[in-house]
Amino acid sequence: MIDTTITQEMLDVFTTEQRNEHSFHIDEMSTHQILEVINNEDKSVPYAVEKQLDTITALVDDVVISFKKGGRLFYIGAGTSGRLGVLDASECPPTFGVSPHMVVGIIAGGEKALTRSIENAEDDEQAGIIALNERNFSSDDVLIGITASGGAPYVLGAMHYAKQLGAVVGAISCNKGSRTFLYANHCIFLDVGPEVVTGSTRMKSGTAQKLVLNMITTTSMIRIGKVYHNLMVDLTPVNKKLVERSKRLIRQATGCTLKEAEEAFEKADRKPKIAILMVLLGIDKEDALLLEQTHKSPISQILRLYKEENNKRNDS
Repeated sequence: MIDTTITQEMLDVFTTEQRNEHSFHIDEMSTHQILEVINNEDKSVPYAVEKQLDTITALVDDVVISFKKGGRLFYIGAGTSGRLGVLDASECPPTFGVSPHMVVGIIAGGEKALTRSIENAEDDEQAGIIALNERNFSSDDVLIGITASGGAPYVLGAMHYAKQLGAVVGAISCNKGSRTFLYANHCIFLDVGPEVVTGSTRMKSGTAQKLVLNMITTTSMIRIGKVYHNLMVDLTPVNKKLVERSKRLIRQATGCTLKEAEEAFEKADRKPKIAILMVLLGIDKEDALLLEQTHKSPISQILRLYKEENNKRNDS
């Protein structure tokens, strides 16, 4: 068992539990004044994230290594933090065309906790471990614990377990003395200061966490080839809007006509990345698939390798 005790003395020093001097009399302010206070406090959030870029870089590099060897990225949290992890994970398949099992969000209390508070769910240390075991979490995977205060037993138990397995563990917290940092290889301390409404960590803390989660998955997906220039070429066209976006990005990536983009899109079985390779290199779907599967790299690197191979053949 790990120490998950929370005392009054501990709360007294938690940044997330401090009172914000800029909002002491917020209940006496006008609507516009309240909004001004909130907006001014929110402006500090990106600067808190900026200070952690080196640590986020190291964590992302480990996520990329995990992905390349078939591992997965897990988020685990409770309340707002858990919801943010599930949200980020759920957006990866349609955006980057990856399996829904590649990035996994786990929230204390399960799916019901996504829409309503589940009493005491975050206090069950063993439940976090069970949630990982149910998903066959292994040392090849990466676990990121997300918690504003850093004291949720559900998250701490899971992180301790993952660390014992030898997995890479990251922690995102808004308290300098967060207990999550005891069980993490990468400790991301988001010093956003006291909340406008004392203890309401869905505000600045949640905003900072969302920014970091966006950075982790987006950068990791770019590094494994899911983006060409700044186009999300592996998106899954699951609705009419995304079908049209796919055709448009084929045009943007290759400079071809709309008709050529539509033809390539269909011939590539509606896989934008394959269609782009077909148009840029003048090859058929089978050759494009072979190139993509052989190199497992960003389009830019595939193009460079393809040209190098052609040059070698021409020289010989």
